This record gives sequence, C-alpha cells and structure tokens, in this order.
Amino acid sequence: MLIWATYLLLIGFFLALDLGILNRRDHVIRSREAALWTSLWVSVALAFSFVIHWLFTSGLIDNPTELTPGNAVLKYITGYLIELSLSIDNVFVIAVIFGAFGIPPKYQHRVLFWGILGAIFFRAFMILFGVTLINHFDWIIYVFGIFLLYTAYKMLKSDEIKYDPEKSFVFRQIKKIYPLTTRIDGNQFFIKRMGITAATPLFIALIVIELTDILFALDSIPAILAITADPFIVFSSNIMAILGLRSMYFLISRMLAKFRFINYSLVVILAFVGIKMLMSHYVDFPEWLSLSVIVVSLLSGVLASLFIPEKDKTVE
Repeated sequence: MLIWATYLLLIGFFLALDLGILNRRDHVIRSREAALWTSLWVSVALAFSFVIHWLFTSGLIDNPTELTPGNAVLKYITGYLIELSLSIDNVFVIAVIFGAFGIPPKYQHRVLFWGILGAIFFRAFMILFGVTLINHFDWIIYVFGIFLLYTAYKMLKSDEIKYDPEKSFVFRQIKKIYPLTTRIDGNQFFIKRMGITAATPLFIALIVIELTDILFALDSIPAILAITADPFIVFSSNIMAILGLRSMYFLISRMLAKFRFINYSLVVILAFVGIKMLMSHYVDFPEWLSLSVIVVSLLSGVLASLFIPEKDKTVE
C-alpha cells in the first residue's frame, strides 16, 4: 500500500505543478510548447520502467502474477503504448467537442486538466473491477476478447467518426436538470445569471469529455488486461498515458486529418489484442511480438498517410 500511496502522491504532485505553477495563467498552447510537454511526458513514462524493474526486483510491490522484473518492464511498456495509441481517437473526439461548444483554445487546457482528474478516478475503479473479474473468473477474458474484436470491426466499417455533442443523451439530460448558458465568462465553469447559477459551455464540455473517456476506457482497459492482470502495471501504464494526453491533444489535433490511415492501425492493434485474449489459455504470445505489432501498425499507418496520395473526391 505504501508504494501505491507514493505513486498517487507523485501523480498529484505532477498535476499540481502543471496547473498550479506552470500553467497558472490561461494561454493558447502552441505546437512547440505541446511538443516539448509531450516529449517530457513520454520520457517520464519510459523512465518509470526503471522504477518498475526496481520494484519487482526488490519485492516492494505485490506480484500476484509472478512476473520477473524484465517481463514486468516489457508488459508495462506494451500497456503504455497500447493506451497511447488508442488515445488517438480520443484526441479527435475531444477536438470535435471543443469545436461544438465553442471553447476558446485559451481555456481548453483547463478543461482537460480537470478531465484528467476525473479520468484517473474512473480508470482506477474500472481497472480494479477488470482485474478482479479476470482473477476470479477465467472465462471473462473471452468476453473481453470478443468485445475488442467487435470494436475493431466497427472501427473498420466506419469511414469517419461522427459525433454531435449537443445531440447526445448526456447533454440533453444535463439541460433538463441544471440551468445552462451559452455565455463563456473567462475560465469559469459556473456563472450567476439573473440570480441563478448556470453551467457554462466549459462545464458541459468537461462532462461530455469525461463520459467519452469512460467509453474509450471500455476498449483500452480490456486491451491492457490482455497484456497483464498485474494491477500496478495496468494502472501505472494507463495513468502515464493519460497524463500525456493533454499535451498530445494540442500537438496532434491539428494534424489528424493528415493521418487518414491511422484508423486502420488501431483496427489491427485491437484485433491482435482481441485474438491474444481468446487464445491466452492455449498460446503464449511473447511480449516482443505484442510490442512489434503495436509499433509496426502505428508506423505503417503514419507512413501510408504521408506517402499515399489522397484521392480527389471532387466530381468533374
């Protein structure tokens, strides 16, 4: 428990440093700044693999799945890369939500910061629930595997992500139970209007992003559980990827249109992980194979997007 508490305090310190000191003033985050922050978060996440190795070598952390230190590091890095790659679709949806509610770029970082706090809480609950299910019911891994294959199929059949937040069930329900305003007053989530406290578009965007993240977690958490059922590795790899999601959003949200084949990379990754789950009791997939599939799939999607010319859709 001491290791878990220390890790959560470390995450709290990073978040407090982020919003309380480094980004205390609202400002538009440019590509250069986002690239620097993304590099920092990726470096921190990869450097944490040394901590994983030390923890499993010294026996300071519970090891219910009896992993060797080297195998624990491989599973951590694989889980981290899976979560990071599956976050690409999340970035696209966040951009759509901000655009739909007219959130100025100046305040987007603040909304994402509070979204991260909620995501950490919900991910922790879902990971605990998922790990408990796998440890107590072996057959549940087949359910997760079929779900991931179905998700990959749906992703393959859809040409693009279509999402209208203002027509969503969540938006309509919030509108029924709480006063809303279309006015944005600085970085405030609530303002007083004619003696009534009303939620601003920043708060609505935050709630929709939060619930959207939960939906994405239904894909990413089973995918990581296919790699390992060790709770600390699953949680730490997931959270490290989430911490870098904000800077990654500001870095690649403007470039997503160029990477039009990246969707197929995610289909391959999800399908591979789903098959791995379904065959987990019969075939032992080495970790280097999982890492290779993830890296090759992502690189193939990026390179195909850059070098295959886009078809002219105009009708002469």
